Amino acid sequence: MSGEQDWPMRHVFRAGPPLQTGETHRTTPFEVFFDLVFVFAFIRVATFTAQSPTPLRLAHSLVLLLLLWWPFTNYAWLANQVRADVGLVRAGNAAVMAAMFVAALVLPEAWRHGNQSLAAPMTLAVAYIVIRAVYLALVWHISAGNARLRASLRFRVIPVSVGLPALLLGAVLGGATQTLLWAAAFLIDCVGGLFIAVSAGRAPLPSPSHFAERHGLIVIIALGESLISVGVGAGSAVTRWPVLIAALLALATALALWWLYFENAAAPAGQALSRIPVPDRTRTGSIAYSLAHFVLIAGIIYLALGIEVVLAHMTHDPLQQPAGLAANRLREMTRLLRLQLCPLDVRVQ
Repeated sequence: MSGEQDWPMRHVFRAGPPLQTGETHRTTPFEVFFDLVFVFAFIRVATFTAQSPTPLRLAHSLVLLLLLWWPFTNYAWLANQVRADVGLVRAGNAAVMAAMFVAALVLPEAWRHGNQSLAAPMTLAVAYIVIRAVYLALVWHISAGNARLRASLRFRVIPVSVGLPALLLGAVLGGATQTLLWAAAFLIDCVGGLFIAVSAGRAPLPSPSHFAERHGLIVIIALGESLISVGVGAGSAVTRWPVLIAALLALATALALWWLYFENAAAPAGQALSRIPVPDRTRTGSIAYSLAHFVLIAGIIYLALGIEVVLAHMTHDPLQQPAGLAANRLREMTRLLRLQLCPLDVRVQ
């Protein structure tokens, strides 16, 4: 292979200092590509939940959403510090994409134990460990010359060290024990990480517009999942008038949620974050984006599930009672999601 052909690969994996971002930094195409893995992962969570939307399955899906969300918000913060599409940071992000893709593939089997050559729960646990390990390694890489950030790694390792053994043990034991241990593992990791971030464990956000834009993109991804659910739920029965009207109402619901967020909350939130002094942005960003946006994403995903269930029932019998019950749940989910946007409006004022 010629030197000209070798250059792109060397450029991807070349060592060297990371490129710091600035106030005007925006989301790069590579980050959008990175987020596409989450599109697939969200679809897999919805598929897993739709198989049997019982309260237990809904709890399982919430645990899986925690698994997806915490890596996203961590890597969004990382990409706010340094460019995600250059050198070792890009190589690390590519490795995380592979691990997240594997995790998404096995998500629907996350609570199924059998005689497979690769047990899905353990595969998922190992993939998550890889994602967290790469993140810590990249933080170490970008913190060269930043004594405060380098020192915070001691605290960052604590929730990871406590949570990951519980994750592995849950994958081995299965059943209700797996649910409890996994929920504990993700909560320890997420809550511990947020506490460290709010109490000075993270570096300040140099580009608030990038951070807000990145979270806005993931909201778009989640809203897109609700539209995919329309097609899955309606299937070939979309030629029936009741199903077609219901599908259009689902589109109108997604459009209304887009309007609520992007026309009423996103821009004021981003502007408020920009006005905060750089050293104080971490606390607000962690609460208003890393934490509050998880509630929004979970609400949208459950709304997508409700849409799929409603349309699936209508394809069999538009007058069937479960469809009415599902419609009531769908209205309740929409109402709750609207209420979830209110605290964000208040917080950024």
